[in-house]
Amino acid sequence: MSLPIRNIAIIAHVDHGKTTLVDALLKQSGIFREGEDVPDCVMDSNDLERERGITILSKNTAVSYQDTLINIVDTPGHADFGGEVERVLGMVDGCVLIVDANEGPMPQTRFVLKKALEKGLRPIVVVNKIDRPRAHPDGAVDKVFDLFVELGADDDQCDFTTLYASGLEGYVKEALEEEGVDMQPLFEAILNHVPPPAGDVDKPLQLQVTTLDYSDYLGRIVIGRIHNGVLKAGQQAALIKEDGKVVKAKISKLMGFKGLARVELPEAGAGNIVAVSGFADANIGETITCPNEPQALPLIKVDEPTLQMTFSVNNSPFAGQEGDFVTSRQIRDRLMRELETNVALRVEDGDSAEKFLVSGRGELHLGILIETMRREGYEFQVSQPQVIYREIKGKPCEPFEYLVLDVPEAAVGSCIERLGQRKGEMKDMQNNGGRTQLEFVIPARGLIGFRGDFVRITRGEGIMNHSFLEYRGFSGELETRYNGVITAFEEGVATFYALKNAEDRGVFFITPGTKVYKGMIVGEHNRPQDLELNVCKAKQLTNHRAASGDELVQLQAPTEISLERALEYIGADELVEVTPESIRLRKLNTKKLAKR
Repeated sequence: MSLPIRNIAIIAHVDHGKTTLVDALLKQSGIFREGEDVPDCVMDSNDLERERGITILSKNTAVSYQDTLINIVDTPGHADFGGEVERVLGMVDGCVLIVDANEGPMPQTRFVLKKALEKGLRPIVVVNKIDRPRAHPDGAVDKVFDLFVELGADDDQCDFTTLYASGLEGYVKEALEEEGVDMQPLFEAILNHVPPPAGDVDKPLQLQVTTLDYSDYLGRIVIGRIHNGVLKAGQQAALIKEDGKVVKAKISKLMGFKGLARVELPEAGAGNIVAVSGFADANIGETITCPNEPQALPLIKVDEPTLQMTFSVNNSPFAGQEGDFVTSRQIRDRLMRELETNVALRVEDGDSAEKFLVSGRGELHLGILIETMRREGYEFQVSQPQVIYREIKGKPCEPFEYLVLDVPEAAVGSCIERLGQRKGEMKDMQNNGGRTQLEFVIPARGLIGFRGDFVRITRGEGIMNHSFLEYRGFSGELETRYNGVITAFEEGVATFYALKNAEDRGVFFITPGTKVYKGMIVGEHNRPQDLELNVCKAKQLTNHRAASGDELVQLQAPTEISLERALEYIGADELVEVTPESIRLRKLNTKKLAKR
């Protein structure tokens, strides 16, 4: 006889402690052997997730508690990966909403909670990080209740269970005055407040595909919940495609989840979350069903992408020197392979065989894809991110973002001024002990390139969060970059002498010894015009010794250009050249460069 089941999702704003709390649940459920070395954020298995400290991909795990199997889905908190959240909420019956005791609800809290409430889920609210010095748990609970009401939650949803936790210390408690011991109160709340999955094992089979994975041995693996019926390894089944076409296939392998591992199952009934191989053409939202009585489930609707970039073959003078995969065919195959698991991504052919239009949820969504491809050995170039416009009721509309800034008081005026120039509209301002929280509604294109300005304005002390709000009418033209760029005059190696002599022209992105080519962007000009400079010029050698020859001369520290900074910085006539070893900025057409 199979175990009773509970299916839950862990949802929260980025960095509010989802993955750390799941760590504590896993450790206290007994799935790790005694003395086993378990890393922090064990669910963040991807290298980029560990480096950035964020969850990028939703992941499944399962633990047993009091003879009940609890399937847990850890979801991303960043709105750019909202597609991951939307598709997995359909296979759970409840969710745990985690809120930081200091920050309270943030932009992504609103986003993930809205999706959960739309699905009819009744969240368990966990106020996390109550052991922090500035924690204000009661205030966080009040703000969460206000958010529930604002998002239109019904009476049952507003009557949510509240727990207080420290994921890092590994405890949850029902009241602040209690002593925190372990995670048992959260396990008990899941058993008591999350309903068992609905479904009938006697009805024809229905499994909805919510996640795609890939194995070199098994091929495409589909993960989803069995809504009705029983699924057996080796049985014949049918896949109902999005267009209604029915494709028959055999279940080659059936797997369930136990801790971090997948375990083979002979069969699984309604309510179970399983992984299945045997359907090479399955896509998100499609239904695996009984071949004799095929019945489709409603398709999963995922919000459309809001940002688009052009990926193209690298055609710079340094093309092919650092990458292993450089041709249009290799780049296209890699992008098509990404579509198999990245549900919120779109890829279309560009206006030539060497260009591809790639659409995603935001700069971080696309930036993670670019960084992943770069690490795999791909070399290519990408254009400036462009927002995707839509026509709604005959009017041109653009995506707007909900933006929250937490800044020192001294930076408030500069932030309001700069966002005003970018068509931002301030909705709220609250002072909180020397820091101020600002809330804005702003066009998505107004945020492109703002992060660098924000860091400078706040001297690195500001916190910035934003999430997609809605499409609104076009807000007019706006200027997001006010300074021109400095480009290299010729191919060669940058010298200390040339960079030192040009220090008064602006800020450089390169150091002496950097290889450059004509049209490569090497710095930011301190005036609005672009400037072409000979950064390879060497000092004329003579047999006369200069009077100041013994003085120690130093260059200003260059501005470091990361991939995210590069994507935000470039203009419409510029490109980012991405290779496994380098990130370079360049002009699209070097013939239009200004003469010095």
